[in-house]
Amino acid sequence: MSIEEILKLKKEKNAVILAHYYVSDEVQEIADYIGDSYYLSKKAKELEENVIVFCGVSFMGESAKILNPQKKVLMPDRNADCAMAHMVDIENIKRIRQEYEDVAVVCYINSTAKIKAHADVCVTSANAVKIVQRLSNKNIFFIPDGNLGRYVAEQVPQKNVILNSGYCPIHHALTLEEVLKAKKKYPNAQFVVHPECVKELLDEADYIGSTSGIISYVKKSVCKEFIVGTEEGVLYELKKQNPDKKFYVINEQQICQDMKSITLDKIYDVLKNETNQVEIDEGLRQAALKPLDKMLELAK
Repeated sequence: MSIEEILKLKKEKNAVILAHYYVSDEVQEIADYIGDSYYLSKKAKELEENVIVFCGVSFMGESAKILNPQKKVLMPDRNADCAMAHMVDIENIKRIRQEYEDVAVVCYINSTAKIKAHADVCVTSANAVKIVQRLSNKNIFFIPDGNLGRYVAEQVPQKNVILNSGYCPIHHALTLEEVLKAKKKYPNAQFVVHPECVKELLDEADYIGSTSGIISYVKKSVCKEFIVGTEEGVLYELKKQNPDKKFYVINEQQICQDMKSITLDKIYDVLKNETNQVEIDEGLRQAALKPLDKMLELAK
C-alpha cells in the first residue's frame, strides 16, 4: 500500500479525507482538511464529495453523519473512541432540568450522539465561551468536561455554570509539577495550554485556547519557543507553520492512543471496502442535530 494508491482510490470513490490535529503526522500529510472539532464539523457540512473518511474518534464520525445523513461516513478504526465522550449520566441531565427552571444543557462536541440528543446546544473549546455568553439562560449545565466547564465559568461570571465530573484523560493527567519543571528547563519558552487541562495549569499559561487557537496564537507570537499543553499531534501543524520556532512537550505521555490508532493501511482499507460506515438511527440523528445546528448558528 502506498500513498499514491490511497489518493487514486480517493479519486475513484469521490471521497474526502478529514483529519483531526491529534492523529499521526503521516495521516495529517494525506488529509484534504485538518482541523479541530469545530472546523471539521463546519467543513463536513460544506463538502460535496459522496464519501467522508473521518480520521478521528467515534464522536467525530457521528457528528459528520448527523450533519450529512446522505453521505457515507467511514471510520478508519471503528474502535477509536474518546473516554470523555461517555462521561455524563443522562439521568443526571434530567435531574438538573427538573432542579433548575431556567437551564440550558451545553454539550461539548466531544460527546456521543446519545448525549448530544439531550442537550440544547453543542460547543467546542474554540467557541464555548462565545456561545455561553450568547445564551439567554442564567443557568448552564456544562457537559461532559468539567475542566472546560470551569474555564468557561470563569470567563462568563454572570452565568451560573453547573459542572459535570468528566475529563479528557490525556489533558487531565498533565501536572503542575511537570509544567514548572518544563518552564525551568526552557526559561525563554511561553506556555500554551488547552482548557481541558486542570485549573492550576491554566493559571501558569501565557495563552489558553483550543487547538486551533493555540496554532493561531503561536503563528502571531514574536516568541520563538513554546511549551505545549495539549496532545502532541498538534506539533506537526505547529512545526509546519513555524519552521523557525521550537516546541516542547510537558511529558512523553501527551498521546491519545485512540487518535494514533488511525493508520494509512486502515484508511486504504476503508476506502477500498467501504467498511466501518457510521450508521445512526434517524430519530436519534434528528435529536442530536438540533444542538449541533444551534452551535453552527450561534458561532457565526
